[in-house]
Amino acid sequence: MSDARTTATGTPTPLRYGYGTNGLTDLRLDDALALLADLGYDGVGLTLDHMHLDPLAPDLAARTSRVAHRLGELGLTATVETGARYVLDPRRKHGPSLLDPDPDSRAARGRLLVTAVHTARDLGAHAVHCFSGTVPPGTDPDTAWKRLAEALSPVIEAAEAAGVPLAIEPEPGHLLATLEDFHRLRTTMGDPASLGLTLDIGHCQCLEPAPPDVCVRAAAPWLRHVQIEDMRRGVHEHLPFGDGEIDFPPVLDALASIGYQGLTVVELPRHSHAGPELARSSLSFLRASAPKGAPTE
Repeated sequence: MSDARTTATGTPTPLRYGYGTNGLTDLRLDDALALLADLGYDGVGLTLDHMHLDPLAPDLAARTSRVAHRLGELGLTATVETGARYVLDPRRKHGPSLLDPDPDSRAARGRLLVTAVHTARDLGAHAVHCFSGTVPPGTDPDTAWKRLAEALSPVIEAAEAAGVPLAIEPEPGHLLATLEDFHRLRTTMGDPASLGLTLDIGHCQCLEPAPPDVCVRAAAPWLRHVQIEDMRRGVHEHLPFGDGEIDFPPVLDALASIGYQGLTVVELPRHSHAGPELARSSLSFLRASAPKGAPTE
C-alpha cells in the first residue's frame, strides 16, 4: 500500500505524472497509452468506462490482463478511476451513487467499486479512486452519511484483501466535498487502513479555505492519489494549466516534500477534443513548474 514519505536519504521524492483517460476518450485505449508513454508520462489514470476498459462487458479478466501487459511494455503505472458518467445508468449522470435511496442501487455502485478494486489489483495499480455522490432530494445529511459508510464497508474490505487502497475524492457539490468531510467519514468508519484520499488540486482552489499547497501538506498521511488541473475560486470547472488561478510551484514542492509516491494525474475530462495536444502541453507545464533543484525521474 503506497503512502506519503520522503526517500531514505531524506530528500524529496520525485513526482510521477499521469494523464487521465477521461480526457482522451476520442482515442482507443492502446493509442492513448502509447501516446502517454511517447510523451514521457509515468502512468495513467484509467477510468473504467465503455470506450476503454468496460467493467461490465464480458471477459473483463482477460481484457484487464491484456491492458496490464501493455502497461508493462510501455513502462506505465496506473490508478483506476471510477468517475465514468454513465457506466451504470445510461440516463443518469454518475447514477446510481452510494447515497441512492434504493438499497439495490447503492449495492450496484458498491459492486462496481469492488470490481474496480479487483481490476486495480490485476493491473498492479496503486489505488482506486471513488467519490460519495450528491445527496438525493429529501435525504437528510445524517441518513446520507450513514448510507455512505454502510455502502463503502464491503468495498474497503475488498481493498484490504487486494492490498489496493481506496482513495475517496472530495468533490464540490457532493456529500463528501471537503477535507473536513473526509475526516468525518474516516473517523466514523474507525480509520480503516485501506481508506485513503484522492486530492484534486483544482478542488482545493475551488472551495477549501486553505491554499492548495497547504491542503497537500495537511492531507499527507492519507494521500493515495492526486488529480491536478487549473481552476478558479468558487467555480468548479477543470481548466488547462494557465487558464485558472493556481500557483503550481508551491503545490508541486509540497507534493515532493511530503514524499508522495503515487501518480499526479492531469484531470481534463471535458477536453478530449484536444486531448493529445493538452497531454503534451500539460506535461511540459508541470515539468517547467517544478521547483528549481527538485528531483526528477
